[in-house]
Amino acid sequence: MKTITYSDTHDFKASDLEDLFLSVEWSSGHFPEKLVVAMQNFKVVYSAWHGEKLVGMVCAMDDGIMNAYVHYLLVNPEYHGQEIGRTLVGMIKEHYKDYMRIAVIAYNDELNFYQNCGFVKSNDASPMFITSLWT
Repeated sequence: MKTITYSDTHDFKASDLEDLFLSVEWSSGHFPEKLVVAMQNFKVVYSAWHGEKLVGMVCAMDDGIMNAYVHYLLVNPEYHGQEIGRTLVGMIKEHYKDYMRIAVIAYNDELNFYQNCGFVKSNDASPMFITSLWT
C-alpha cells in the first residue's frame, strides 16, 4: 500500500491538475491554467498526495452556514481501492458537519460510492447543466 498524505492547500501546479483530471478522463483537464485559478477560488480544497504526485482531490463551495456543494471529487485510477476517495469525503463531511445539506452531482457509475459515503439519491430532482465541457 502506498503512503498517502493529505493537504488543504489551494495552490497547485497546472501540470499536477492536468495529470489528475486527465487520469479520470475529465475534459476540464485540458484547461489546467483555469483549474489552477478554480482551486484558488474554491472555499474548501483537500488533496491527496503520494510523495510529490497529486493523486486525488475534493473541492467544495458553500453559502457560509447551511448548504455546501461538492464540485470535484476525483482519484487517479492507479490509486483506487486505497480509501482515498472515502477519506476525502470524510474530510468534507467533518468540515461541513454543522451545515444542513451537503450536495453532490454523482455520475451514475459512482452512485454506490456516494451512497456508501452517506449520500442519498434524490427521487424528485435531476442535475441540469449549461456547459461547454464534454465530460
